[in-house]
Amino acid sequence: MAGGWAKDGAVQDQIDASVAEAVKHARSQMARGESLAECETCGVSIPPARRTAVPGVRRCVACQEAEDSDQRHTGPINRRGSKDSQLR
Repeated sequence: MAGGWAKDGAVQDQIDASVAEAVKHARSQMARGESLAECETCGVSIPPARRTAVPGVRRCVACQEAEDSDQRHTGPINRRGSKDSQLR
């Protein structure tokens, strides 16, 4: 139930848009192409099981974890805190 001037289902539309945006961002970050045999960051050999499990992998697990922890998603839109929810 939407309140004020918002149409019915507006909250769900916001949630759907947030999820779609997050999925699009995650897919854009995925590696493409052939997996590397050695990590492009440290040069350590990437195990064949990892190359098979993650197509297009470019880093070993340790370097990928470091890269992931360095990148925090900060989007320009805060859909979690709408003006209506702050007024309640």
